[in-house]
Amino acid sequence: MFTAGLTASFKQQVLLGVHDFLNDVFKIALYNSSATLDSDTTVYTTTGEVTSAGYTAGGQVLLVPTVGVGNNTGYASFADPIWYATTFAVRGALIYNFTKSNKSVGVLNFGIDQTTLTQDFKIQFPPNNPETSIIRIL
Repeated sequence: MFTAGLTASFKQQVLLGVHDFLNDVFKIALYNSSATLDSDTTVYTTTGEVTSAGYTAGGQVLLVPTVGVGNNTGYASFADPIWYATTFAVRGALIYNFTKSNKSVGVLNFGIDQTTLTQDFKIQFPPNNPETSIIRIL
């Protein structure tokens, strides 16, 4: 089961100044349909994580973090992550802060299994702006 959105612990930690989007290392891990990720997910977990050639446990580092503010909304995003020559069925993902003890940030739900057979798999994040960015604090 996947419930997309920012995790509750991340929302609290942002107010406490835990996460630093300009200096911390953020990662994204991929999960199959047996995983349970939702707003109560507090840290990265290996339970339900996909396994495949072309995929390393823990996922990959999210590059080029960008942070902005506009229309009374704080927002952040990253470059689109790509895994090469993978074979898996993936249902969702978890963005987490590797630097801060793998604390969760947000859950992505792909809606249905996305299946690859020795193919590249890319997550295309929405445009980075106050209305559509992958991370938005309203």
